[in-house]
Amino acid sequence: MSKKVILSAALTGAGDTTAKNPDVPVTPKEIADSAIKAARAGATIAHIHVRDPETGQLSHDVDLFRETVERIRESETDVIINITSGGGGDWVPSDADPTRSGEGTDMQTPEERHEPVGELLPEMCTLDCGSTNFGNMLYVSPTDWLRRQAKLVQESGVKPELECFDTGHVRFANQLVKEGLIDGDPLYQFCLGIPWGAAADAETLAYLKSRIPENGRWAAFGIGRMQMPIVAESILQGGNIRVGLEDNLYLKKGQLATNEQLVDKAAGIVETLGSDIMTPAEARKELNLRNPYGKED
Repeated sequence: MSKKVILSAALTGAGDTTAKNPDVPVTPKEIADSAIKAARAGATIAHIHVRDPETGQLSHDVDLFRETVERIRESETDVIINITSGGGGDWVPSDADPTRSGEGTDMQTPEERHEPVGELLPEMCTLDCGSTNFGNMLYVSPTDWLRRQAKLVQESGVKPELECFDTGHVRFANQLVKEGLIDGDPLYQFCLGIPWGAAADAETLAYLKSRIPENGRWAAFGIGRMQMPIVAESILQGGNIRVGLEDNLYLKKGQLATNEQLVDKAAGIVETLGSDIMTPAEARKELNLRNPYGKED
C-alpha cells in the first residue's frame, strides 16, 4: 500500500451512549478537547455532533456547535472540522395513531439542519443521502429535502461528505452530482453495519465503491466490533477511514475506549498495511477545501 489515507474521528454522535462509556464527550469543552487529542493521535478530520450539557442527549443548538468549533480553532491544533448536517430526522410513529409522530421523534427542516453549517462555515459537513430504517426508528431525509439542503451546502462553500447507508443512497448521491448540486470531486462515506442498512463486509464495500463516479473519492466505517475490520478493508480496497465513539465504544472486547485510543489503533493498522495518514494540510489540497485559518498550507 502506498496511497495516503484520510482518517476521520467521529467524536460523540447522537446515540444514547453516554451511560455506556464515560469517555463519550458531552459538553463543548469535552468535545473540543477530544477533537484535539484525536488530532494529536493522528486524526485528519474531526466529525462533530453536539449534546445537551445537562442531559447528554442530542442537541441542535448552534451556540453549542459554535463554542465547540471556536475552542478547537483557538487551540491552534490543526484538524479539519466536519459538522453534521443530519440534524433532526428521527421519526417514530405513534402506537395510537401511526399517521402521527410518537415519543422519540425529532424532526427538522432542511434549512434547520443546515443552520450550524451556514453559521459556522466549517471546511466540511455531512449530507445523509436518503431515508433508512435505523433500528426501530425511521431516519427521514426525502429527496427534495436533500436537493434543497445540498444547494444550501453548495452556496456556503462547504465540502459535503455524502453519507450512504445503503445502495439506493449511492444512486441518489450520484444523481445530486449529475444535477450539478455537488461541486468538485464528490466524496462518499459508506456507513456500514447499521441496522438495517448496508452490511459491514468486504463484498458490500466493493460493490458500493464500484458504483461511484470515476472522479469520486470515498471512505467507509463499520459500527461496533466491525469498526477496525472495516478500517483494514477500506485501506486494502483503496479508501479512507473513520473511527470514533460515535460508531463504537470499545478498544477491544470488554475494554472501553477513548477517541484518541481508537485513532491510535487505526493509525497502527494503517502503518501495518504499509501506508501513512494524510495530514490536514495534505487533505485540504486533496479535497480542495477552504482553509478556515485564512492562510496557505
